[in-house]
Amino acid sequence: MRQAVKTHLPSERSPIEWATTADGILYTAQIPIREDGSIETGDITKQATLTLENLKRTVEAAGGGMDDVTQVLIHLTTKDAFAGMNAVYEKYFRKPYPNRATVISGLMVPGALIEIVAYAHIGKGKR
Repeated sequence: MRQAVKTHLPSERSPIEWATTADGILYTAQIPIREDGSIETGDITKQATLTLENLKRTVEAAGGGMDDVTQVLIHLTTKDAFAGMNAVYEKYFRKPYPNRATVISGLMVPGALIEIVAYAHIGKGKR
C-alpha cells in the first residue's frame, strides 16, 4: 500500500503528494520550489541546486540517502540547460550513478527550467 512521505515542502492544493513509498520504493517528483511555496526562477544552476536539495531532503525524510536513488528522469525546458544541470547533478551523486534519462519538455510550473522524477530503494525496514 502506498504511503505519503512527510517532507519539508509546502502542502499542495492539487491532488498530488511530493513523495510516496510502497514496498520499500520511494517515488518522488521535485521542482525548484522553496519551503514557502515560491519558485526559484534564476538560472539552471540555482534551479538544479534547489531541486536536487529538495530531492536529497525528501529521500532522507523517507529514511534513505542519495546512494539509495536508483533511477532519475530529468525534464529540462531547453538543451542549453544540460551542462549547468549536469555540473550540479554530479555534486549530489557518486559512482555508480543512478540510471538516468534527460528529456526536453514543457513544464507546468511557470519559470521552472527543471523537474526531476526519481525512484529510490529505501527498503521495507527503513522508515
